[in-house]
Amino acid sequence: MSDPPELLSPTRVRQLATRLGVRPTKQWGQNFVVDGNTVRRIVRVAGVGPEDVVVEVGPGLGSLTLALLPQVAHVTAVEIDLILAQALPLTVETLQPEFADRLTVVAADALTLTLLPDPQPTALVANLPYNISVPLVLSFLELLPTLRRVLVMVQLEVAERLAAPPGSRTYGVPSLKSAWYADVRLAGTVSRSVFWPVPNVDSGLVELVRRDPPDTTATRREVFACIDAAFLQRRKTLRAALAGWAGGAPAAEDILRSAGVDPRARGEQLDIGAFAAIAAARGSRQAARDG
Repeated sequence: MSDPPELLSPTRVRQLATRLGVRPTKQWGQNFVVDGNTVRRIVRVAGVGPEDVVVEVGPGLGSLTLALLPQVAHVTAVEIDLILAQALPLTVETLQPEFADRLTVVAADALTLTLLPDPQPTALVANLPYNISVPLVLSFLELLPTLRRVLVMVQLEVAERLAAPPGSRTYGVPSLKSAWYADVRLAGTVSRSVFWPVPNVDSGLVELVRRDPPDTTATRREVFACIDAAFLQRRKTLRAALAGWAGGAPAAEDILRSAGVDPRARGEQLDIGAFAAIAAARGSRQAARDG
């Protein structure tokens, strides 16, 4: 039986950071995972296997990368820090030389990417910087149609917001927009103690499994505009909150009734299907008026 692939220990993480002259920065939300059991758990919960191509955003020193490489066909790691991007292949060559050819490193800001090199990813698995987690997940789901699964570790509050059901306290724009693309669930919590430096908050694992968007004549952009308008003043009824978006409160009421939604309802009570119906009803109303 072969030995398990070598991972980064807490001591090795610090030694590597010292050798590279790397000090974790708040600007890029860098908190490096120093616990082997945590990265193994992330890979296990992600459900990825030998057929998967994984994109990892913010690999840092490589803790999660080293846990992924033995389990999947390929890892494309996107790293904004040029020093870390250049060091990652050397770390893999040192600790897991047999898997070095499975790694591609892209030195770039993940939020500005418009494409990734082949092979195209089937899964996003990452310890995401807290400050970009929601826009990053949404942009990758839009940008990468081959992406079937997402498992990301994010700030626990963000994780709860992404996975919140309608009617809950944390339900809102991130919950709805992620639900356009996927079934979303909170897949676990992670103690702050597994990071270096230790952040001020705990983390959560969020799983997204892609499915078809709601059946609607409205575009994603139109549905998202409706969601944004509804939550701009979330304490107002939808009749009032959507007045500017619809062209007045009476128009908003007509659109809501056409979509089968009570105008007195509030945005946090509705699921993504209801918002898709509202956006479609607005489109039908405009088409009838223009025609």
